[in-house]
Amino acid sequence: MITQVQGKLVEKSPTEVVIDCGGVGYQINISLHTFSILPNTDFVKLFTHLLVKEDSHTLYGFVEKSEREIFKLLISVSGIGANIARTMLSSLEPKQIIHAIASGDVGVIQSIKGIGAKTAQRAILDLKDKVLKIYDLDEVSISQSNTNKDEALSALEVLGFVRKSSEKVVEKIVAAMPDATVETIIKQALKNL
Repeated sequence: MITQVQGKLVEKSPTEVVIDCGGVGYQINISLHTFSILPNTDFVKLFTHLLVKEDSHTLYGFVEKSEREIFKLLISVSGIGANIARTMLSSLEPKQIIHAIASGDVGVIQSIKGIGAKTAQRAILDLKDKVLKIYDLDEVSISQSNTNKDEALSALEVLGFVRKSSEKVVEKIVAAMPDATVETIIKQALKNL
């Protein structure tokens, strides 16, 4: 098992990097989260997960060890493959995924491209206990942090906006500004709806 790769960064794109390790170039798939926090140096170190299939050996790389652990948890869920897990880590911050699973927020998980309601529910069902145990989270405090979002969604619904489209816009706002007040979320959402 290849667990980490360090060497000279030869190529870099939002979805993959090539790292030269002693003359051998390793093509490593990355998430947008990893891409955004890659150091601006020639020499990099990525924590990796090697996925062996019948027809391929694929390396997935992460700047943070915690992101790799979340990736491993996600691919353990039936219906979530490596590409969907990478899409999840590209769409949301790792902390947001952990909080969504811990608080049972199906909407957040389902807002990710390629994830349906059943897969989102399965991910929460399969991973909730593991996430709470690993990250030592308190379910109550997590569910309280979503009350602003829920209030904003209710208010937008009252104003006549369709809940589905409102949810997507509000998710992006909450992702960008986790501590936003209800008023701020509504004002931002109205600009984007």
